[in-house]
Formats: sequence, structure tokens, C-alpha cells
Amino acid sequence: MKELRVILRDLREDNDIKQKTIAEYLGISQQTYSNYENGHREIPIWAVVKLAQYYKVSADYLLGTEAGYLGNTNLHNKYLGDVTMHDVVFDLQTLNAKERRDLLKYIKFLKNTD
Repeated sequence: MKELRVILRDLREDNDIKQKTIAEYLGISQQTYSNYENGHREIPIWAVVKLAQYYKVSADYLLGTEAGYLGNTNLHNKYLGDVTMHDVVFDLQTLNAKERRDLLKYIKFLKNTD
């Protein structure tokens, strides 16, 4: 299970947001927010609640008890390297049924090897 600080960093990076922006939203210094993400300071409950509202996810998701966030859903943002999510979806649509089943099996395999 991912730690809260890692989930927050991933959300921020997925949305191309700077630590300073999040810190300003929370009314704290950028250094304090950085300490949250780096695990040098405990993240207060009030901040978890505000961050859940900011990212439009549940507090359960932030606390690692729910997998409801799918990442950045803008299909034209870079997904990995120069590949966009649009490119990935397009490629998926070109697969036949057997290839799609094999791909899903491979994804399950990768998720279980964490």
C-alpha cells in the first residue's frame, strides 16, 4: 500500500502542479509542504481533507484504502516519454480480442509483482 506522502506527490506530479501552488492552497510554506511529501513531517488531518477536496478524490483514496483515482485523464498530456494517453488508447483499439486478453493478463501480472 502506498504511503499518503507518495500518493500526494503522485497526484501533484500527475497534474503538473508545483509544491508552491499546493502550499499556497493549504496556507503553509512550500518548505512545510515539501516536508510532508518527503516524510519529514506528519500530514495533519485538516490538510488531508483539504487536499482531497482540491484533487476531487476521497480521503479514503489519499489514505490508501480506496483505488478510485485513475491519474491524469487528459488524453493529450504526455503519458510516458513522448507518448500520450491518446496514443496508448489508439494502439489498444487496434488490438484484436486475443491480444487484448493477453495484454490484460500481462497488466495483472505486472501489478502483482510490485
